[in-house]
Amino acid sequence: MSDEHRPVAVVTGGLRGIGRAILDELQARGFCGACVDLVEPDLAEAETPLPEGFRYYRLDISLVEEHQEVVDRIVADFGGIDTLVNNAGIAVRPPTDILDVQPADFDRSLNVNLRGTFFLSQAVARSMVASASTHYRSIVNIASMAAHIAAYDRAQYAIGKAAVSKMTQLYAARLAVDGIHVHEVRPGFIRTPMTAAAAPRIEEIVRDAVPMRRWGTPQDVARTVATLATGGLPYTTGESIWVAGGVTIPQVR
Repeated sequence: MSDEHRPVAVVTGGLRGIGRAILDELQARGFCGACVDLVEPDLAEAETPLPEGFRYYRLDISLVEEHQEVVDRIVADFGGIDTLVNNAGIAVRPPTDILDVQPADFDRSLNVNLRGTFFLSQAVARSMVASASTHYRSIVNIASMAAHIAAYDRAQYAIGKAAVSKMTQLYAARLAVDGIHVHEVRPGFIRTPMTAAAAPRIEEIVRDAVPMRRWGTPQDVARTVATLATGGLPYTTGESIWVAGGVTIPQVR
């Protein structure tokens, strides 16, 4: 299928981890589009170059003033945008007690995880509303179980992801009339480079608190995102969809 007939996806933070798995899964489902990331890849030397049909666009999503230029370039290159996957985010390094969080660290986290995500969604949504498409259209926000669990040593991350959950509802309510669905995917314990430092502690939690008794994988999240992006849940919008192995099930021990 030529690019002009394929749905177009934009995936932020798409060079590694969950974002890269999402790129691969969307490409397998027939998408082309944009990998948006801050890190500059050397595609000539990369072990895993971008999937066929995807191009790299450099953007620090915390720089809201640069959003429109990148969105305009993607639209010019592909003819429009059908799906935005807001995957880019930063974790708290090192974990910091809520009583010790500094304003600069709080602002940095929220500027990426919330403010940048909100305004990139706005720019893409405006583009979607202004143009027609024959494809299912959606915005998929990657949140976190931290939006639900009181992780007080990652306060700024948890607050940002909880706000992304509300943001999902607000955009879903506004964009439904335009035929654009907005979803929140809420991963649990996913084995990625971001979680590697805490792996020994998480292993115990997974063994004791996750009914499926295993870590999630980036592919688990990617398949969920692709199901949403292809319209697999056509009468759903504004909902939180957990990918967490049943960790929210109350258990008596």
